Amino acid sequence: MKILIVNDYTEMSRKAANIVASQIILKNDSVIGLATGDTPKGMYKELVRLYNNGDIDFTEVKTFNLDEYYGLDKTNSQSYHYYMMENLFNHVNIKRENINIPNGMAESIEKECEEYERKIEEAGGIDLQVLGIGRNGHIGFNEPDLKFEAKTHLVRLDDDTIKANSRFFESIEEVPTLAISMGIKTIMHARKIILLASGEGKAEAIYKTVKGKITPEMPASVLQLHPDVTLIVDKKAASLL
Repeated sequence: MKILIVNDYTEMSRKAANIVASQIILKNDSVIGLATGDTPKGMYKELVRLYNNGDIDFTEVKTFNLDEYYGLDKTNSQSYHYYMMENLFNHVNIKRENINIPNGMAESIEKECEEYERKIEEAGGIDLQVLGIGRNGHIGFNEPDLKFEAKTHLVRLDDDTIKANSRFFESIEEVPTLAISMGIKTIMHARKIILLASGEGKAEAIYKTVKGKITPEMPASVLQLHPDVTLIVDKKAASLL
């Protein structure tokens, strides 16, 4: 596990974007796993800048998002589909058929999850997976539990996660309580992983991810077992290391 400690959010975002851009430059048909939330927004902004400068080309790139709220239509401004379009996809030349995000309105969740796994397999697996981390150590929406969920699945969100995400909604009652998420096994099969964290609120989770025991109660701790993980954390998030 490589740990890059940077000064601030801006530097974290720039370094993350440079790693993603390098992956695409070296392999123009890369399969990239993407995350949502506040943390990667700066990275997406930097990727758009690199695209506008002619440094990267998304024509052959395929993407798979980690998760999506269950019960939110993709046109809903709080859906992760909407987020990805607004923050990245509408601003680069990626083909729409190469964008993969779980369908939060799927009639059969079981079929949706199986189909998502099949698409990842057909694409040849994920070359580079981008992760954020929750205060409780979740990656994707894999919440602290008694076991690691292996593949894409429906998850019930923890109260801590619902509370943290309520800032994006008008009230906490509007926050979905269920989501579709890649499982730990799916994430761990990515050839490379970068995890981003910013702010002292993530410091304890980062400490346990790096130095704690590997346990489903701290989902990100499983990354200790992956052969190619890079943590990009600002000084505040790294303050307990």
